[in-house]
Amino acid sequence: MSTSLALVSEEAVAPRPQARPEDRLEDDELLDAYSRAVIGAAESVSPSVVNIETRHHVRGREAGGSGSGFVFTPDGFILTNSHVVHGAMRIDVMLPDGRRSRAVLVGDDPDTDLAVIRIDASNLAPAVLGDSGRIRPGQLVIAIGNPFGFQCTVTSGVVSALGRSLRAQSGRLIDNVIQTDAALNPGNSGGPLVNSRGEVIGVNTAAIRGAQGICFATAINTAKFVAARLIKDGSIRRRHIGVVGQDVALPRRLIRFHNLPVDSGVRVEEVVPGGPAEGAGVLRGDVIVAFDGRPIAGIDHLHRSLTDAQVGVRCELSLIRGVEKMDLGVFPETRQED
Repeated sequence: MSTSLALVSEEAVAPRPQARPEDRLEDDELLDAYSRAVIGAAESVSPSVVNIETRHHVRGREAGGSGSGFVFTPDGFILTNSHVVHGAMRIDVMLPDGRRSRAVLVGDDPDTDLAVIRIDASNLAPAVLGDSGRIRPGQLVIAIGNPFGFQCTVTSGVVSALGRSLRAQSGRLIDNVIQTDAALNPGNSGGPLVNSRGEVIGVNTAAIRGAQGICFATAINTAKFVAARLIKDGSIRRRHIGVVGQDVALPRRLIRFHNLPVDSGVRVEEVVPGGPAEGAGVLRGDVIVAFDGRPIAGIDHLHRSLTDAQVGVRCELSLIRGVEKMDLGVFPETRQED
């Protein structure tokens, strides 16, 4: 019996296939294509990436900090994280060519962990801003920054997931965050996350300590909107309806049946207790498709509508619950600052 079992075992083991020379050539070509993409993106964006040094008052003493940022206009506007520059009494920027410049804070938004600073310098190389609405999980991304003071450090990985929520230092949730496994370390904060074409698709924000390859970036579409408001007004006055949401595609049959002007919406992941949405009857799992008469295709659209909404005035919230379309009256409130 033992001999029979041995024979069956031997027959069940398939021979290990031998690598063919042409297979190795394909692998080499793929590796070279990956390398070319990373190198090209890094060379394109690195001239825009800056090192930011700050001085703060901490418990009555002066302390220093550092982070990253990137130039996004020819006249010296720089995007970075709010937690890098918030409350700083002095901000200095070091450009890739070695020049140093004192920066002024244009405005910061702790709710999205974004800030805009500005320097007075010539011959700047602004980064090209992409469209974070077009990225997909598995897509190649490159992070560039100054971790631990090492300038223009390049790491690469993929988009691990989209539509994450991340709690900012203000205590509020940042919606529609990009998760990536491109390594981030202290000092990377505020640097660009770019695609293979060298377009910025996110602002690197945080990594989970102790985890491997779980890092986050604020989507560039959110950053564009926030930066424009900060440049115009210096701050963002926000209203809220008390939901945490995530972008989600809508089934075609629902789009046709309800004649919806959008093919995506905001799925409610959390309803804040005591907030306007709870009072209006919004439930977890509802998908918001319109607010105050404006189509809502994603969380960025909802944020824009809330920023412009009147406080305490009834607004119509259109949503899909199951297969039914519902209209609810909601009264946006001004967020209380921490």
